[in-house]
Formats: sequence, structure tokens, C-alpha cells
Amino acid sequence: MAAARHPPSTAPAGKARPPRPGPGRPKDPGKRQAVFAAAKRLFLLHGYDGVSMEAIAAEAGVSKLTVYSHFRDKEALFGATIRAKCEEMLPPTLFQAAGKGPLQRQLTGIARAFFALVTSPEAIAMHRLMSAQGSGDGRLPQMFWEAGPQRLQQGFAQYLQARVDAGQLAIGDVARAASQFFCLLKGETHARLSCGCAVTLDHRQIDAHVRATVAMFLRAYAPVDDSRRRKP
Repeated sequence: MAAARHPPSTAPAGKARPPRPGPGRPKDPGKRQAVFAAAKRLFLLHGYDGVSMEAIAAEAGVSKLTVYSHFRDKEALFGATIRAKCEEMLPPTLFQAAGKGPLQRQLTGIARAFFALVTSPEAIAMHRLMSAQGSGDGRLPQMFWEAGPQRLQQGFAQYLQARVDAGQLAIGDVARAASQFFCLLKGETHARLSCGCAVTLDHRQIDAHVRATVAMFLRAYAPVDDSRRRKP
């Protein structure tokens, strides 16, 4: 017996298909911040490998689908968490906002903000987490570097270049100078904190360290007054 045939479609030829549903409801910024906060806590407590997206969702009080709607995977969330922490203490506008007043005052403000960032308990914990990666997956330390230290150094290098163009500084390699400035600021304090040594952060000592670093940097890169150069 022949199989029954379906009647031909009565839809007009060339009729467009029904439109696909549009995008869902806008992403809730409050939930995004909850995911950030949960990710930061869990990554620092258990390390990158010890945290799952399910655990982050549970900690944030949202569904796993909500987490993935904001971040494509755990690596993306990890990188975004680092950027958020850096921007929280050193916002992208810091270097532009610092472009007012005497140069020494500008550099001192940047130096204080950077020192507070790198010596914060969260930053030290993240530094130890990256050091613990050892010879494992090198993507995470690289991601940390690009999202945090590299972004800050590039922003500061742009700031320095503007000061060079204005004749306030004489720097041949602004990228190197930016690295030198931040390394000088970290100093012994950051090294001791990273090693787990007990360190008392005395505000007067910190202020003295910041001011000395800025003074040294300005002496190293001060423009040379041609009128004061000694003749050979």
C-alpha cells in the first residue's frame, strides 16, 4: 500500500519565515557585580583550578546560565575580575585626571594610588596565586599580566609621553621609565608581603617612600637646561 502523501503547502511562494525572537531582557548590572564579587572571593580562596562556574553562580545567588550570559567561560571571567579590581583602585581616567597642577604633585598622586593597589591584601593574594601556577598553564599568568600590570604601565607610559611632549620630562624610552617607576614603588615592602612576611604599613613611612621615589624619578628624567651645560 502506497504511503499517504502530505498535501502540498498552501503558503504563498516566497513568503518570509516568521522573524526570530529578539534578544532577551537586558543584562542586569547588579547580577554582573554579584558574579564579580563571588568570583573574586572564590578565586582568591581556592585558586583558579579549584573554582567552577557552578560554584561562582551559587556564591553569587544567580543561575549558571546568568553567569554564562555575561562571560563566555571561566577564563573570560577571571580576566574581567582582574581588570575590575585594577580599575576599582586605579580607574582608567586616573592618568588623565592627574594632568593638572605641578608635575611632582601629579606623580605623587599616581604613586600613592598604585602603592595602595599593589600592597592591598587582594592584590597580594592574586600575586601569590599567579606565582603558584609555577610551570603549569601559562595562559593565566599572561592573562593576569595583560589585564593588570601591562594595562597600567601602558596607561602610565602614555601619561609620561604627554609630559615629554610638553617639555616637562626628558625620557627616551617611556615604556621603560613607566616600568622603572612602578618597580621602585613596589620596593622591599611588596617583596616582603608577597613572601608572607609580617609587615606594618606605617602611613608616615609609606608617604616618605612615595615622596622619595617620585623625587628620584624626577631627578633622573628632568629636562636638561642647555644654558647650564658645561662647555667641553
